[in-house]
Amino acid sequence: MDKSSLYNIKEGDLGRIVSEGLKKNFEDILDDVNNKLSKDNTQEYTPTADYNPATKKYVDNSITNATKNLQQKGDYVTEDALAQTLEDYASNASVDEKLQELDIDSLAMYGVEFDKAVSSPDGTRIGNMTLHKTLPIHSLMRGCLLNDDGEVNKYLNPSDWTGETRDGSQGQVMVEVPDHWWKFVTEGTKFRPQLYIVPVSGAIYVPKYYIGANEASLQRSTSKLCSVVNTSEDYRGGNNNTEWDGTYRSLLGLPATNILRTNFRTYARNRKEGSTAWNICTYDIQKDLFWLFAVEYATLNTQKAYNATKTAEGYAQGGLGDGFTTLDWTKWTNYNGNNPVVPCGYTDSLGNGTGQIEFTMPTEYDSAIKIVSVPRYRGVENPFGHIWQWTDGINVRISPDTESGGDGLSKVFVCSDPSKFNDSNYDGYSYVGNEARTEAYVKEIIFGEGGEIMPSVVGGSSTTYFCDYHYTNIPSAETLMGVLFGGGAASGAYAGFACAASNNAPSHSDAYFGSRLCFIPEKA
Repeated sequence: MDKSSLYNIKEGDLGRIVSEGLKKNFEDILDDVNNKLSKDNTQEYTPTADYNPATKKYVDNSITNATKNLQQKGDYVTEDALAQTLEDYASNASVDEKLQELDIDSLAMYGVEFDKAVSSPDGTRIGNMTLHKTLPIHSLMRGCLLNDDGEVNKYLNPSDWTGETRDGSQGQVMVEVPDHWWKFVTEGTKFRPQLYIVPVSGAIYVPKYYIGANEASLQRSTSKLCSVVNTSEDYRGGNNNTEWDGTYRSLLGLPATNILRTNFRTYARNRKEGSTAWNICTYDIQKDLFWLFAVEYATLNTQKAYNATKTAEGYAQGGLGDGFTTLDWTKWTNYNGNNPVVPCGYTDSLGNGTGQIEFTMPTEYDSAIKIVSVPRYRGVENPFGHIWQWTDGINVRISPDTESGGDGLSKVFVCSDPSKFNDSNYDGYSYVGNEARTEAYVKEIIFGEGGEIMPSVVGGSSTTYFCDYHYTNIPSAETLMGVLFGGGAASGAYAGFACAASNNAPSHSDAYFGSRLCFIPEKA
């Protein structure tokens, strides 16, 4: 039988499978599904026996409690575990046929519908509304200390990391993102990122990965890229200016910058010889984090004002705020040559949470008090702004305009296999669409079946469509360009998760170009 059909189970059934440890006989569940109370029932009813019917209220409560149990235990229902349990009980055609009739999207999916014909960046939540409240995938993102073999040495205090050892001696400070599945659906002008808590036919599987909680620093003595909180000279950040140690411009404890993408990749791989598991943030991970944010907050506007209060329905609202993006370019240049400003781990008191913490600029930047907010998204500090971040696994082939002898196209090539990442060609990469060739606010992205976030059409604004800016450059000869995301400390409203810049070759470095460490477990 088709294994994918085994996952089409109803919300309450999934809740019981999870909360009871995958022990309930699956044919008993089908009896619950097929024997319901009347549609006009208004009386509270709690099933007490295996064959009692289940009300919608009971179903909703079951999956809510199941999700809470999962979060408390730190467990996750893997594809193999769920599939094996269902196969144990679904071995005949009649059961399989009934499974096929059930609607997985309304039960095991939570997503958002956006309309590119509408300028508002806000979307409409779709799927299982209970999952929008409990956020089962998001809630399993958690901070940890990861050793160089990719093993978790320790999970960090979920509410506050500042009491933890984060200097690198016990591992890299990372955020674990659990297995999940995506479908990216387009119907006319509407496009939908759909997040699934179980595998379904046609969905893209995202295996568990680890993303640096901080912008990457560099251990100078070993040339190893790091995600740590360490203020020693060996972890001097920025452009490694030793003369600034002990001054207001000290780079100790700050992220490393002024490094080529090629070298960033090498420094990440130095964490484990002969392995391609350690990388700088990949395009796939950047894309995944953006869509996780969009589904949680039901908006494309990353810089929407931060609001810690849930809606009356229990949904997340707002965004991540301006971020560290409001410095004046000239003052920043005079202050420290556009090097990083925010120490790694500045927001670690927020633990696995989302929020922002104010940062007061030194008076050497401006005699007037300048306060900037440092954002955090589920343990990931400065997911945009502060410094631009190189991404790997994406190369853009930009050709001159046709009147200059080119084809007038900027072709986007992506790769999910770290062993094939390179800065000189497109071997092992897949063409996913054409990038916009004009600098302006993003109006549309490539999207497609892979949920590509590279801009395809510009013409938006800071409050419409994607609300982020697109940078590019049309060369006089065909050129391979890398892509930086997020924006910098002076980007203002241009910055955001989907702010992309393809105007630099991978061989370019700058004081405000950094990266972020990630670990992608290698396939067995």
